[in-house]
Amino acid sequence: MLVAIHQPDYIPYLGYFYKISKVDKFVFLDNCQYSNDNMHNWNRIKTPQGELKLKIPVDYVFKDPINSVRTRDELSWKEKHLKTIQMNYSRSEYYLQVFPKLEELLFGSYRNLADLNIEINSWIIRSFGFQVRLLKSSDMDINSFSEKRVIDICNLLGGDTYISGNGARAYQEEENFKNRGIKLVYTDYRPIEYKQLWDKVGFLKNLSILDFIFNCGFNWNYVIQMMKDLD
Repeated sequence: MLVAIHQPDYIPYLGYFYKISKVDKFVFLDNCQYSNDNMHNWNRIKTPQGELKLKIPVDYVFKDPINSVRTRDELSWKEKHLKTIQMNYSRSEYYLQVFPKLEELLFGSYRNLADLNIEINSWIIRSFGFQVRLLKSSDMDINSFSEKRVIDICNLLGGDTYISGNGARAYQEEENFKNRGIKLVYTDYRPIEYKQLWDKVGFLKNLSILDFIFNCGFNWNYVIQMMKDLD
């Protein structure tokens, strides 16, 4: 049983979904601490001038979990994000397929930032056709932290293999996973190239998943083939 865990980020990059495609169960770590540095409330799209950050204004206090962070909808950020996306992707091949559903989801009513991100990311996951069970850490009675929480979640779900992002190499110890019957594996994702708008800017890697699905649709076979070509 393969498991992956990650915070519910805002319209995350392709590598986020690549990791999810590899597992049987994916856990949105929605009750971990919110961080301005992490991409919980922002991401980047492509414009004729290059990268542009889309950032959700939020209301929180230090140490709040992501599922306690309120999005400041009174500032009309949803309208602003959608207008910016429309301006920069209306010429893309799959705009009419993607934009209406994105607009519908973004204008939904959500209790917090985590719920918003989970709803959007779950739609993308299902649209790619991944056969994965999606769960939330807040639904689990686990109170440990950091690496121990990851291990505890894997044990709870019956996972024998944990697929981790490479950023966790700095603090995870393979032996700790092994002692609890779990094989620790790091994602092999590397940025791939695909069709983008605004050729004069050049190819920009690791943008929001929106850049991929507006230009390529939910064509996961393309991702698989490109990853094979990198080997």
